[in-house]
Amino acid sequence: MSNPKRSEGRRKIEMKKITKKSSLQVTFTKRRKGLFQKASELSTLCGAEITVIVFSPGEKAFSFGHPSVNAVIDRYQMRAPKQNSELMNLIEAHRSANVRDLNEHLTQTNVELEMEKKRSDDLNQMVKEAQAHSWLASPIDDMNIAQLDRFKLCLEVYSDGASSNNRMLLHQPPCPPPPSQVFHVPQQQVFQNHPSMLSMMMHHPNFNNVGGFGPGGGYF
Repeated sequence: MSNPKRSEGRRKIEMKKITKKSSLQVTFTKRRKGLFQKASELSTLCGAEITVIVFSPGEKAFSFGHPSVNAVIDRYQMRAPKQNSELMNLIEAHRSANVRDLNEHLTQTNVELEMEKKRSDDLNQMVKEAQAHSWLASPIDDMNIAQLDRFKLCLEVYSDGASSNNRMLLHQPPCPPPPSQVFHVPQQQVFQNHPSMLSMMMHHPNFNNVGGFGPGGGYF
């Protein structure tokens, strides 16, 4: 009776790179499957999120991940390193100071901008008013009907106001007029610019034979 062949048992494999290409490919395939199996068991038993990525000797990629490879990689990349608390407080204080200075500068700039805007609006209003009354200095021949009517009304209001001032002066001691009441345009210049003004004044109902308006005489 022949003796059965005795098994040498499970031999320990020497840990060095396999030189035979066919054996290397077989070993890689078997060990890769075993690695992924262990990763799956670890995830199932412990509820761990795990990712395994392996490149074969032929530069082919194999991966396993739970819940997915990208989810685990994204979570890993989003982890912020721990910072020194004192350093973080210093950075936050510096940032807050910069923000406060910028807010103060912005507020001051807005105030100055509003002031400049108001000054510009006032100047534009003054220009509009000056343009609206500039036609009064033009010759009467250059005025249209509406401007002539307006000019006549201004003369009547002006003469009535002057007559009222004359009546007030009759009951007051004479005194030199203040600078604010001195007319800037001489009467002769007014008559030169508007030669028909005198004829219009003479037809006014309050014009007297002395050559002016009111009982006191005088042109204005």
